[in-house]
Amino acid sequence: MLLHQLISITSKKSADAVAVIHKDKSWSYQELDLLVYQQAIALLAVGLKPQQRLGIYLPKQIETVTSFFATTLAGGVFVPINPVLKASQVNHILTDCNIQILVTSISRLNSLKSCLLNSPELHTIIVVENKELDAKLFSNKSILCWQDFLSLSTNLILPKLIDTSMACILYTSGSTGKPKGVVLSHRNIIMGAESVVEYLKIQATDNILAVLPFSFDYGLNQLTSSLFKGACCTLLDYLLPRDVINAIEKNHITGLAGVPSLWAQLAKVTWPETIATHLRYMTNSGGKMPKLLLDSIQRKSPSSQFYLMYGLTEAFRSTYLPPDKLHSHPDSIGKAIPNAEIMLVKEDGSLCKANEPGELVHKGSLVSMGYWNNLDETAKRFKPAPNQLKQLPIPELAVWSGDQVIQDEEGYFYFVGRKDEMLKTSGYRVSPTEIEDVIYNSGLVKEAVAIGIADDSLGHRIYVVVSPDNKNEFEPSLLMQYCKTQLANYMIPARIIVLTDLPKTANGKIDRKNLILQFENKTL
Repeated sequence: MLLHQLISITSKKSADAVAVIHKDKSWSYQELDLLVYQQAIALLAVGLKPQQRLGIYLPKQIETVTSFFATTLAGGVFVPINPVLKASQVNHILTDCNIQILVTSISRLNSLKSCLLNSPELHTIIVVENKELDAKLFSNKSILCWQDFLSLSTNLILPKLIDTSMACILYTSGSTGKPKGVVLSHRNIIMGAESVVEYLKIQATDNILAVLPFSFDYGLNQLTSSLFKGACCTLLDYLLPRDVINAIEKNHITGLAGVPSLWAQLAKVTWPETIATHLRYMTNSGGKMPKLLLDSIQRKSPSSQFYLMYGLTEAFRSTYLPPDKLHSHPDSIGKAIPNAEIMLVKEDGSLCKANEPGELVHKGSLVSMGYWNNLDETAKRFKPAPNQLKQLPIPELAVWSGDQVIQDEEGYFYFVGRKDEMLKTSGYRVSPTEIEDVIYNSGLVKEAVAIGIADDSLGHRIYVVVSPDNKNEFEPSLLMQYCKTQLANYMIPARIIVLTDLPKTANGKIDRKNLILQFENKTL
């Protein structure tokens, strides 16, 4: 199956079913299918060639959705650009990905004036408003308003594709350097949707709220998994957590996905009791969900099922913990999702035994096509899967996650920490996650991160950066005392730093690298 067929197949059998809702307007599958076809023809008319990249720098709206599927129908590769990124960050993606066509808004286009000169391959800019712009301002770029663009036609025929063709490039958040483009095939995205649909039991009657960025694989999957089953996807860019709750109530949302920072915000607001009558499930990925926070969210909607998940953009998603295992295996990241094989591998390449830590390696059809235009980084993460038959002349590649994980006797996985984030202090190797778990269990803060600051004698000094509910009433000494009763001496933080809010990446994750850079040269 090809990505755009998610719409056309349902359009033929359930034409009037609602596919997308945005604000007070909805589009049926038939309407969406027609829009996608019209836009695909227009893209051919402006010169989109097979496998060329088209950037989409927009918030969540109908033009964003149609641009994804129209691009793949026309044989191109869509590149969602997080709408919160600034001009220099957008410029990196435009140039790194050799984007030839950009779909954006007038306000965002104006913010890019200074960097578009550095994108010589970008030849066409399409703005979603129906307003003429002075093309002279953008140095030999063809600029089209939405209405003029959609009116274009051509004699060119839509190309034939196969499911291993490139479909999308998602740029990582860049918390460990310049963002890298993860290349996804049609098969990667479709199999990701199918896998999630299976274990979340998504049906055509579901209405899934998309609040996460579409530039985030977890966010994009809210759209693709709903379309896979002929369900409805409601688009939302929120300013306040109350906006999310209002949208859940207004649209009778049945499925909601979030990251820990979003759940922390939603835990602070009141949820109408009626939400529990229709919110069937909630999911978390993008970071560990603290138990106290999970308990708080479950009290908001006690009849909703909550799924904890672990994944990486290079392979979409790896494991999930079913709701009925939350209490028996509260610290687990679960077992492999459908159609994925998860292995733990030791430094010598052999497979780990039960309760033996190793690197999580993901094998299967969800493994992406590598990093765009980056052979060195691709070679580091995409390597032959372990434990293959030597008689196979072409070994299957797997993603080597860089995450240290253990597996218990029942087959449940437990996250230990990232190999590149492990701290060395006083001769010991320390996982930041282990310290963070203790901090969260104290119940004194809403967010916490443990970081290592280079030290000539210790190796690392451990700093804990926290964000409490009320900074003025927070007593760091109480948290420090709690750490001393719960942690080994070498794991006790040297400093507790209090911030109103912790910095986040564009995908809503705590920006650990930013905090290390912020405090490594400061005397506290």
